[in-house]
Amino acid sequence: MNKRILSGMRPTGKLHLGNLHGALANWVDIQNEGIYDCFYFVADWHALTSDYKDTDLIKANTLDMVVDWLSVGLDPARSTLFVQSEIKEHAELFLILSMITPLSWLERNPTYKEMKTELSDKDISTFGFLGYPVLQAADIIMYKAYGVPVGVDQLPHVEITREIARRFNFLYKEIFPIPEPLLTEVPKLLGVDGRKMSKSYDNSIYLSDRGDLLKQKVASMFTDPQRMRRNDPGRPEICNAFAFHRIYSPASEVDDISDGCKKAGIGCVECKKRLAQRISDTMAPVHERQDYYLNHMEDVRNIIAEGIGEASKIARLTMEQVREAVKI
Repeated sequence: MNKRILSGMRPTGKLHLGNLHGALANWVDIQNEGIYDCFYFVADWHALTSDYKDTDLIKANTLDMVVDWLSVGLDPARSTLFVQSEIKEHAELFLILSMITPLSWLERNPTYKEMKTELSDKDISTFGFLGYPVLQAADIIMYKAYGVPVGVDQLPHVEITREIARRFNFLYKEIFPIPEPLLTEVPKLLGVDGRKMSKSYDNSIYLSDRGDLLKQKVASMFTDPQRMRRNDPGRPEICNAFAFHRIYSPASEVDDISDGCKKAGIGCVECKKRLAQRISDTMAPVHERQDYYLNHMEDVRNIIAEGIGEASKIARLTMEQVREAVKI
């Protein structure tokens, strides 16, 4: 058997290019390498930690997100795709782990502090929000995952999981392997306004954006603020549009655009027209698969059901071992 890896996403809305290059592209690469058994889940219970007042769209977002996963290349024949809330064992393991997790571990979590500031418009002074790393630990160690693909900014999440797994093994029985962070290099893609690409900022280019909508968003993209006129030399190293060119354009074209920008040989309007075309060309196969799955939603539901079945088998076995170890 290959070692397992596990990762998940909250179904909080449409996925954007930041999600693609920050996580999904790496998930697909890991899947295609064939080294690991890949488990990817929709973290719908995690969506409740910050959006517990507004749950109307979680089910619809779940289906839409799985469509996007399939569209970018996740293959149900090589990856297990499932929904967290359909595996009730996650809640049971979360409960048991919450009994042994020191409060100080959660309070020192840097992401907890950052999110309290970032989500100041929401009331997140709840046990669920403080304790979400414990649920996250349950998600990961339930499948005895060897690794978790993350960017550097997510390392604290994995470290708390490692600490919780060690504590369980010490208190009861050596059941859980200690998961390793599988560090991935995440390209820095900002939103069209130069801030972090986020649904809440309304500055995202979504995986589903195409045609005139895509052109319009790229045309509005933040560039070098000092380049006020066409004949002003630019600084591609600080230009948001150029960061996208590095991902979507051939290396030779990237060099040409960089040189042309510095010498005012190419204007921002032309630069962004070429970028919109490059994004459109790259995303064409994704859009084709999106159209297919959106017209075959029963296939999507069947894929999810099969994934839930596979995940359930493992979760049941794990919880039998946990109950025996805890003697309940």
